Amino acid sequence: MLGKLRFFLAFVVLFMIVVNDPNVTSEPGPNPKDPARENLARVEYPSQNNVPWHPHFIRPHQNLESLFGEDWHVVARFNRIDRRHVYPGMTIKVPDDIVAARDYSPLPAEYPEAKKHKKYLLLDLGEQWMGAYEFGKLRFSAPAATGSKGYETPVGLYRIDARDRRHTSSLYRTEDDSGQYPMDNAMRFHFDENSVSYWIHARDLPGKPASHGCVGLFDEAMQNRVYGVPERPVLLDSQKFYQWAVGEGDTGRLELLTGGPVFEIRGTNPIYRK
Repeated sequence: MLGKLRFFLAFVVLFMIVVNDPNVTSEPGPNPKDPARENLARVEYPSQNNVPWHPHFIRPHQNLESLFGEDWHVVARFNRIDRRHVYPGMTIKVPDDIVAARDYSPLPAEYPEAKKHKKYLLLDLGEQWMGAYEFGKLRFSAPAATGSKGYETPVGLYRIDARDRRHTSSLYRTEDDSGQYPMDNAMRFHFDENSVSYWIHARDLPGKPASHGCVGLFDEAMQNRVYGVPERPVLLDSQKFYQWAVGEGDTGRLELLTGGPVFEIRGTNPIYRK
């Protein structure tokens, strides 16, 4: 009798778990609370019209590393997405020739407007991509996440006028509401008439414009510190840009700068195909 009672209680507990939270016992899949089922094949970047690619639907137990091995970061950059935002149920773009895509960059190798400048930053909103130029020659570049619809990153010519290696947002908090959103390796480029400041900084990259106007770059070290993933940070573009642009003599505190690099923002956000 006691054995039957234990079995009945265990069945009731299991039933309550499944009914109240199906994810506890189900296979990995899209979060039911996230209706997006993101399809990044719909995002149209002009440069990818010249790069053959195919869509891939992420299935349970698949991730970038299991699918593409050591070239996972090539596909991540191609999609402007970080590992934390790739989940079963979404669709990504996969270059047909991943080896050739290792050198993919939508920005020009030489940019005449930057020839007179030792350091010049160029952000193309339509490509969601930012480059570092030295006297007109592209030194390195990386994906970015800019302002979403209604919060578009302002276009124009700016100059980096402040830096803060451990900056945090005064307006927005993390997804789990555990603290203010981290903005590591922050470089301010604009301060508008409403006293809203715009920064280049570390952030999540979900594969589309997603910020409130700032410019976000890969930084898996920040994600590891805040979210615990990825276990081994690899993509550290925000650190690379920060060190190149304003790293000399950095104290780790908020500092105003004079004569910082010029920052040009051009274009409009990418088109979403139906």
